[in-house]
Amino acid sequence: MKISAYTLLTLSLFSFQATVLSSFNPFGIQPDFCLVIACLIGFRTGPVHGLIVGFGLGFLQDLFSAGPFGLHTFTKAGVGFLAGVFARNLSNREPHAVFVPVMACSGLSAMVFLLWSRMGMGLGEMLYGFSYILLPQAVLDGLVAIMANWVSVRWWSKRRIHEGRPVMNRREVRQ
Repeated sequence: MKISAYTLLTLSLFSFQATVLSSFNPFGIQPDFCLVIACLIGFRTGPVHGLIVGFGLGFLQDLFSAGPFGLHTFTKAGVGFLAGVFARNLSNREPHAVFVPVMACSGLSAMVFLLWSRMGMGLGEMLYGFSYILLPQAVLDGLVAIMANWVSVRWWSKRRIHEGRPVMNRREVRQ
């Protein structure tokens, strides 16, 4: 069941990002929903699930992008895994608690792409890319993650209440 749900999520999210979000560019920056969802899956279900979903999303992005093959795959998989590891050590599970981990993961991913695409350029161009591309992208991805996590937490709680189950059980509370 989880495999089919993750496959459906991966295909629909990739299609949504490739078609609908291509026209949504505030200040020339497009939110990376694939990275955000890989982080949220890792954050909510653990590093292994984040790695698997991140690998699938990154692989789809690599198949349809003109960049070097494997860069999206391994950065998204690493980001999903890293978010899951970070969430194990986090005590606050509020929807806004994902901002810093997703922003850090987005910054790491953007740093890899920035260094890869600007190889051979001077320090001035690198600093320009850092301050005008990397930081706004990381902040936007963090804000999108807050909204997505808030929606998923509210939906999950309402669904459990309608089914007559408690909102939290022992397996969901991490020590």
